[in-house]
Amino acid sequence: MKDALFGFMQAASDWAVPMLFLIIAGAAMIKKVKVYEEFIEGAKEGFNVGVRIIPYVVAILCAIAIFRASGALDAVVTALSPVLAPLSIPPEILPMAIVRPLSGSGAMGVLSEGLKTYGPDSLIGNMMSVLMGSTETTFYVLAVYFGSVAVRKTRHTLAACLIGDVTGILAAIYLSNFFYN
Repeated sequence: MKDALFGFMQAASDWAVPMLFLIIAGAAMIKKVKVYEEFIEGAKEGFNVGVRIIPYVVAILCAIAIFRASGALDAVVTALSPVLAPLSIPPEILPMAIVRPLSGSGAMGVLSEGLKTYGPDSLIGNMMSVLMGSTETTFYVLAVYFGSVAVRKTRHTLAACLIGDVTGILAAIYLSNFFYN
């Protein structure tokens, strides 16, 4: 029974993207949409958006590089370590928790370093991996999305995103401790 279910899941996984492509193409044919022309128009628009967001991407990446190179990240980790120890939060995951809301590539670098240092099967390696998938690159996304459409007043967006990040971080820590410790 388990093998049959696994076989079905594997086949469904293999055919999901081709079937989705055929459904979209079929719906476009029924509605007489010129798919290629629409694709080209979307690609042009995507390119223009990419050009408009380049300054925002460069700014956020420079800020992250300065934050890490200045030693501020290490200072924050050192300052918070005594507070987090009684809560069963390893201080080694703090760089990931701090960098992840800022940059996906920076977080990937922190994750890579953490996995090399502590191992992929360690509690810290698992916790960092779960944290990577449980949170978003909030500041990067806000800079790129709001910058590309010139939104200046974001109201409660940042607060809501940071609450989501903190929730994701705490859930990653709790679930990692529950499943891997």
